[in-house]
Amino acid sequence: MGPIGLQEMIVIFLIILLLFGAKKIPELARGIGKGMGEFKKAKEDFEHEIKAGEIEGKSEWEKSETTEAKPKATASEEPAPTED
Repeated sequence: MGPIGLQEMIVIFLIILLLFGAKKIPELARGIGKGMGEFKKAKEDFEHEIKAGEIEGKSEWEKSETTEAKPKATASEEPAPTED
């Protein structure tokens, strides 16, 4: 089964014309166009959020690496003895 050819497109258009009528087709096309536009906008917003999350995740990972690299003082160290 290959891509839709010209004959199939004509048959589909005629069926749509019979189902909706000539007056409803422009409204139907507008609705489809608006829906596609909203879908595209939502997709772009989603991609932007994913990229922002990746950047934020990398910066948090770099911060955690720098804090782990610093030597930590332990509580078990005893203070130096003092002379009285």
